[in-house]
Amino acid sequence: MSLVEMKCSDFAAVLAAQEPVPGGGGAAALVGALGVALGSMVGNFTTGKKRYADVEDDIRRMLDEGEEIRTRLLQLIDEDADAFAPLAKAYGIPKDDPTRAQVLEEATKGACVAPVEMMRQIARAIALLEEMGEKGSRMLLSDVGCGALLCRAALEAASLNVFVNTKTLADRDFAQKLEAECDDLLASYIPRAEACAASVMTHIRG
Repeated sequence: MSLVEMKCSDFAAVLAAQEPVPGGGGAAALVGALGVALGSMVGNFTTGKKRYADVEDDIRRMLDEGEEIRTRLLQLIDEDADAFAPLAKAYGIPKDDPTRAQVLEEATKGACVAPVEMMRQIARAIALLEEMGEKGSRMLLSDVGCGALLCRAALEAASLNVFVNTKTLADRDFAQKLEAECDDLLASYIPRAEACAASVMTHIRG
């Protein structure tokens, strides 16, 4: 069974168990998907309301984009798990095997793909939540803030799953390029997510 098709309780149980997958990467993707889903909920409660008629087209566009991001993040839960299998197999190759280093290198590079893509999608989600915070229903503004905080955590969590792999790569040029992209995403979008959540908190608490 696909991890995404599990019940929430089963997913959490497998996450807690002595099982290699899902792990931090899958959890990060799920949290990011939940964060963007909260933004979509706000959008769905906003559409069709006379008060927000002037932003109706924007809300519908955001709903389409939110659906795309959420779907992609859920796919990445399984993609992340699938990428772990060859890595685990590579670690099992005897250390005196001359092919071990190259096989391990390629498997490690493969394990970086899903968490980097998670970060890209989560960054899109944060931008979407910012806009939803400006244009969505004021009655559900707290959900925008919750979504921003979830996406902030998911972005950082996904980055750890990149850095733990790039750290061991022999191809330092590849590793540094990947790390630079991740650092840029963190530097750009962590403050934006925090600012979005802080704005919501100010609106609620005054």
